[in-house]
Amino acid sequence: MISFENISKSFGAQTLFDGASVKLNPRERVGLVGRNGHGKTTLFRLIIGEESPDDGEIVIPKSYRIGYVEQHIRFVEDTVLKEGMRGLPQSERDHHWKVEKVLSGLGFSEADMHRSPDAFSGGYQVRLNLAKVLVSDPDLLLLDEPTNYLDITSIRWIEQFLQAWPRELLLITHDRGFMDKVITHTMAIHRKKIRKIAGNTGQLYAQIAQDEEVYEKTRINDERRQKEIELFITRFRAKARLANMVQSRIKTLDKMEKRNKLDEIKNLEFFFRSKPFRGKQVMTVENLTFSYSRVSPLIRGLSFQATPGDRICIVGKNGKGKTTLIKLLAGVLDPDEGQILYNPNITKGFFEQTNVQSLVDTRTVLEEIFYADEGIDQQKARNISGAMMFEGDDALKKVEVLSGGEKSRVMLGKLLATPVNLLLLDEPTNHLDMESCDSLLAALDNFDGVIIMVTHNEMFLHTLARRLIVFQDNTITLFEGGYASFLEKGGWREEFGSGKVSDSARGKPSIRSRESREILAGTRHGKKELRRLRSEILTERAKILKPIERRIAGAEDAIDGHEKALKTLNQEMQAASEEGDGTRIVALSQAIHVAETAIEAHFSDLEALTARLEKEAARFDQKLAKIDGGAEN
Repeated sequence: MISFENISKSFGAQTLFDGASVKLNPRERVGLVGRNGHGKTTLFRLIIGEESPDDGEIVIPKSYRIGYVEQHIRFVEDTVLKEGMRGLPQSERDHHWKVEKVLSGLGFSEADMHRSPDAFSGGYQVRLNLAKVLVSDPDLLLLDEPTNYLDITSIRWIEQFLQAWPRELLLITHDRGFMDKVITHTMAIHRKKIRKIAGNTGQLYAQIAQDEEVYEKTRINDERRQKEIELFITRFRAKARLANMVQSRIKTLDKMEKRNKLDEIKNLEFFFRSKPFRGKQVMTVENLTFSYSRVSPLIRGLSFQATPGDRICIVGKNGKGKTTLIKLLAGVLDPDEGQILYNPNITKGFFEQTNVQSLVDTRTVLEEIFYADEGIDQQKARNISGAMMFEGDDALKKVEVLSGGEKSRVMLGKLLATPVNLLLLDEPTNHLDMESCDSLLAALDNFDGVIIMVTHNEMFLHTLARRLIVFQDNTITLFEGGYASFLEKGGWREEFGSGKVSDSARGKPSIRSRESREILAGTRHGKKELRRLRSEILTERAKILKPIERRIAGAEDAIDGHEKALKTLNQEMQAASEEGDGTRIVALSQAIHVAETAIEAHFSDLEALTARLEKEAARFDQKLAKIDGGAEN
């Protein structure tokens, strides 16, 4: 168990944590969510001791072992298997079969295990570091974006592995579907605090949204109540007969909590500009063949057609040719044989991670987006920069000072600036946080043109894919159907070998992953019914509250009228006293008494009506919050 007790942490003017507290309990598998730059990786660094909190304390039990993937590549053994065995606990130093199982799951073949670690790409070297952590059996396993260097079959294997993890897990990933299948709890870094609930990401976000809506309604009601009390005090401070009521309200005002309006939290806002297209064929690929070595073709004899409205996802293990294919389709590479014929009315938009090299270091973010398309003016470029979270002076940053993730956002911004009718995307979710992935998925779902995309994200596949180009068994096949249909009709034959595979591992969406997809994709199931219920509650609310509000307004008008009359009567009383008009003084005294009695009576009514209004309004607000919470879920 780890306990964070009132921790605070700042870097310069940016505060990440301000008096944050949370506990990670035994056997909890926790997904850590929060926007990029809000402190997720910093929290990991605090746990492993690479950073220290400015205030507060992190309590870690003695002899508590923490496992995390090292970013630095340092290998000392001459084979992958031997290097992997270095991660085993001392008591299991000869358990090579345990390492072989994990390495196999992460995509290493039997032959790979006897090769030198230095012979592999950076992605596979990160996998080897991951394998060493997984076999070390730590008390707490820290995983920061473990799927970034994994292909789809390895992601599905580690998903199953983590579902059976017997101790504590803290996981950061932009892949909501992956997270929801693995975790028991979700923890959010939100408004410089840390919050944890039992349940998945959808339940956490729904709870946060509901709580903030209740907070905002309470804040508005409190402000209205404070203004009413301040008006009462101002009106009747000088009235001796109402002194007790005035003092009571002054005390109430002093005790009322001051609630500040919540700052708006910005998300990436995606909206692709669609260029109209009329035609039956978008693209024809005929007998496409390509090889880097010209000995063993990576792609051989691929043929297919793309038609308007197509959503084609390219899937398969890493190193099989997916990125090569998307580059061929984009025209970045030329085929050895075959051809790609585009309709002349097609305008392509291409996103690929290495495209950031095309950015001009001396340009600003704003200039890169402005020069992306001749139809973009300065204001539109500003708007797109803001949508990519480069607001104000941040839009004037030079490309050369940006991080890799920021450069990817600039590339996406340039793509948003350009009207296209064909999007070619290679793993567009890397460097995005979970909220941004949700926005991207919604924008792709709303795009009018054709999408051809490489992705390992199964939530994107389930939501978008209508056809698949599958790299499997050293062949390339075109599957006519969505991802769920693909899984039902055989799916990934290579992924787990022999043995029983769970429904989750076979790709049947769990309830939690399905809820998450519905939340982010704006599912229509039940929305009509929720709107109807909300409308009924609002109608009933108006029916109950409007008469009370009218009676309150009437009481306030009556008090105001009697106050004006009382002021006139007091002036007349002063004149009658100066003149010594006894008869007039008696009549005025009676009239003043009647006015003061009426004012007190109306104030009693006003108090009772105000209390009733607040009670009824709170009751309806609670009903609406439940309805809105249901809409989120």
